[in-house]
Amino acid sequence: MTAESTDPQIPSDPLSVGGQAVLEGVMMRAPSGWAVAVRKPDGTIEAQRHDLPKLSSRSRWARVPFVRGILVLGESLTLGFRALSWSAQKSVGEEEKELSKLEIAGSMLLAFVLFAGLFIVAPAAIANAVSGESEVVFATLEAVIRIVIFIAYIWALGRSKEIARVFQYHGAEHMAIHAFESGEPLSVESVERYDPEHPRCGTSFLLLVIVISIVLFTIVGRADWFVLILSRVIGIPLVAGISYEILKWSGTNGGEWFAGLLAAPGLWLQKLTTARPEQPMIEVAITSLLSALSDDLVDEVVERGGLSQAALDAYAR
Repeated sequence: MTAESTDPQIPSDPLSVGGQAVLEGVMMRAPSGWAVAVRKPDGTIEAQRHDLPKLSSRSRWARVPFVRGILVLGESLTLGFRALSWSAQKSVGEEEKELSKLEIAGSMLLAFVLFAGLFIVAPAAIANAVSGESEVVFATLEAVIRIVIFIAYIWALGRSKEIARVFQYHGAEHMAIHAFESGEPLSVESVERYDPEHPRCGTSFLLLVIVISIVLFTIVGRADWFVLILSRVIGIPLVAGISYEILKWSGTNGGEWFAGLLAAPGLWLQKLTTARPEQPMIEVAITSLLSALSDDLVDEVVERGGLSQAALDAYAR
């Protein structure tokens, strides 16, 4: 389980970054590269960095509305699995090979099947079985069941001690991004003053996907069992593409009131997916952020002052 977060492909300004929490660490994605840093069992921080320009500069399809959202989501999942694999090895002190491309593809396919089954197909199947002949009852039940399953799933994850720590790293990631985008020093004390919620969090994107799926599938309506399930599964990429475009538009053209309206439910939901981190967790998030930035931005951050020596020593170049 990863706690996905702010997306640099939907920038609010040129310095926006994104990332996600991993096991005992944080992955950060900047416009020119991505990095992951973890706290190892011996207490030291280790980080690695990979150059990776924006997807829109590497593929013309990533500039096509509705298609680009699907591609961005696919790349985010790929990076997330790679970061999670590396963090799992380092957090337990094991030196194993990272997941191969085939293993990552298999993991992504499994994740897609589980997501589709739990959040898309199951609500439709349950509603179809208990709603009788009423179209209104069916649509209402499907919507309510989908939201309840989604929130219950996130709540249940947080009951795990290991995932609770991931949620703390999720908060640390958000707080470091807040401080960076606000032009503040990236000292632990400065970062600690910010809230663990962030309006561009991937949790907000997932919630928007759920809401858009409710609207879209209500329009499609009820159908025979095979068509009902097929429409829900085929509709997932379309829902993701629409959700991405709404978030992108709200961040650039929607104005503060509309962006705030879209962000509000996600910020509330982040009360379940983020938590106040410990100071060593914040230090890991800062290290990951430094590692993801370009050299000129690192110099600018260093000039702000306040960086811990541990973060400066560990950040990857």
